Amino acid sequence: MGLSGQSPLIDSPAQLIPRCIFLLRFGSRRGSGSGKTMVRLGIPRATTSPSRPISRQNNPPRLTPAIAGAPNPRGMAKKAAPKSAAAAAGNCKYWLLKTEPGEWSWSDQARAPGGGVAPWDGVRNRQAVNGLRAMRVGDRCLFYHSGAGAASRRVVGVVEVAREWYEGEGEAASGGAVDVRAVGEFRRPVALGEIKKAAGGGGGEVEGMREFALLRQPRLSVMPVPAKVWDWICEMGGGFVQDGEDEDDS
Repeated sequence: MGLSGQSPLIDSPAQLIPRCIFLLRFGSRRGSGSGKTMVRLGIPRATTSPSRPISRQNNPPRLTPAIAGAPNPRGMAKKAAPKSAAAAAGNCKYWLLKTEPGEWSWSDQARAPGGGVAPWDGVRNRQAVNGLRAMRVGDRCLFYHSGAGAASRRVVGVVEVAREWYEGEGEAASGGAVDVRAVGEFRRPVALGEIKKAAGGGGGEVEGMREFALLRQPRLSVMPVPAKVWDWICEMGGGFVQDGEDEDDS
């Protein structure tokens, strides 16, 4: 025993070797029958530690996936093509969709989630419903603001059919709908009065304008658009601008 009344520390090979030999010979006899004998040699246990602590803060941060339909601060594609892929293949049909801006405006359509995709529902007229049923993915539609005043009746943009006719869900279970996607807003809205003038006589009228259902059936909310009329309206509107595009972009 040392001066402090405790066993002295083993700090030299001369002291350590005889004691180890003794333990190798007689230590196993002190077991409790389990075959494992724990012997304290008085030597501090060596531990292995990493050079720096492992922490969650040292792990690289997990990247959050981009939210689908989130606004792009730098804008979307710079310029909308005048024709969709379906149109380029010659399979596209053109339509006109009427809406009261107080109920569903171009701004509402452009702000819809998923890149401006929303159902076009609430149509009850049989002829208009048949028009919706005839639409195919890739068909393009003139977005027409209707209203009580003549000044509010005008074409303001273009949407594209993103999903074909399906039966209504939830509140719209009694009807059906197609989904349309905002393509672009006209640089200059085309008023109904201009369209009526283009259908006038004098040899300057647009081909197919006189038969255009917008003029012949003014209460119809969904109607086909002749190709020549479509081209003329898009030209009169100065083309259409997608969200994020500056009007002076080419």
